[in-house]
Amino acid sequence: MKNFLRALFSFVCGLLMFGCNGRVIEDFGLEKLSKGMSTEADVRSAMGEPEMIWKEDNGARTLEYPKGPEGHRTFMVELDAEGIFQAYAQVLKQENFATIKAGMSRDQVRRILGKPRSVVKFRLKNEEVWDWRYLEGPTTERFFNVHFDSDSGAVTQTSVTDPVRG
Repeated sequence: MKNFLRALFSFVCGLLMFGCNGRVIEDFGLEKLSKGMSTEADVRSAMGEPEMIWKEDNGARTLEYPKGPEGHRTFMVELDAEGIFQAYAQVLKQENFATIKAGMSRDQVRRILGKPRSVVKFRLKNEEVWDWRYLEGPTTERFFNVHFDSDSGAVTQTSVTDPVRG
């Protein structure tokens, strides 16, 4: 009976998490925004204050919305030079992880992936490791890690780890 109840609970949670069309239903405020119509004020009203505002060369701006440290998503919301909502992207995904290369700076990595979930310094290795929690597939939780040389601040490698279950 205990196993049946666990299975039933998991099934119900799955139904609540996924809509009929298979898309994840989550209320981050994005559903309230209209491309080409919503203003920056609308974005802030729907999503709150951004963690970071990135200024683009053409006067446009990108607002960073990390949903961590426990969440699995970071949204970058693009505004044109007039402050009108143009697009958004969830950046914690394989395509973006693949762009992180040795020699990149902390700022370059932050610009691509947003605020890390945690930053840990390993003094004996002269290393600093940033991580981001993400989902691989619909339910497999993983951490994408970027390793930096502490002195130069340059990426030395990346890795993926599974969460520790206790």
